[in-house]
Amino acid sequence: MITRHAIEHTLGFRYSAPVHSSVMTLYVQPLQDRRQVLLDFSIETDPDGPVFAFDGPFNNRGHFLDRPSPHGRLVMRARSTVESDPPRDLPDSLGSGGWKRLERGVRDPELWLMLQPSRFVRPSPTLGRFMRTHGLEPGDDPLASALELSTSLHTAFDYAPGSTEADSPIERILDTGRGVCQDYAHVMAAIMRIWGVPCRYVSGYLGPDADGAAPAASHAWVECWFPDLGWTGLDPTNDGGDDERHIRVAVGRDYADVPPTRGVYQGWAQSVLTPEVTVTRQKDPKP
Repeated sequence: MITRHAIEHTLGFRYSAPVHSSVMTLYVQPLQDRRQVLLDFSIETDPDGPVFAFDGPFNNRGHFLDRPSPHGRLVMRARSTVESDPPRDLPDSLGSGGWKRLERGVRDPELWLMLQPSRFVRPSPTLGRFMRTHGLEPGDDPLASALELSTSLHTAFDYAPGSTEADSPIERILDTGRGVCQDYAHVMAAIMRIWGVPCRYVSGYLGPDADGAAPAASHAWVECWFPDLGWTGLDPTNDGGDDERHIRVAVGRDYADVPPTRGVYQGWAQSVLTPEVTVTRQKDPKP
């Protein structure tokens, strides 16, 4: 069944004193591809003014705004409606010669980039110790190894909102065992790249389930590339693949490539960001 979600994402900055010349870039527009259809999208801001769209790296759609007049707050509200295809059934493994076929496939420059270290996804002595402690080694098949790793990370870590920051290195969750979806995704991407599997970071939303029992939220997970399957979503936070609840907004090497908002302002003031996400699962539009 095709699933439709309505998303409202509000990013509100409040300043301790008036500021001016706020310049912001946003990555909040859901992706449009064969798996996900963007039916509508809009951004409104307070203070009001023009918002300009641009094509960012990795085929992401970004937006830019500049508010030169003095203001004590800046609120950006993005609304979108997305239809998602039902999840595909993944095999348990790639079958015979999976690692050799993967090695041949990663000669593509786009895939090669997702094998390289990046700001938040990189080898480190702490990561090496974590892998040895938990016996994290690749098995006979790339896909089976990725699925097992996702389960291992889900078990090893405790999901604890507020335990890390947006710019926390992976050593934080590796040392404490506590983190959020972004941290799970960064650790999984780092290990997959060490194993020779292209892996990219995905930012987006997690919609409610059909019964409304699972809440909606901003979310992050990974996509690994496998021969015959292509980019395949895995969610170590929830120990599963990406399904109709996973609404993809942007992909990159790690969080630094696709933060929902990044900007600067002029003025002697402190800023506080208050994000709010609402995802509503609508009646299935098609049989």
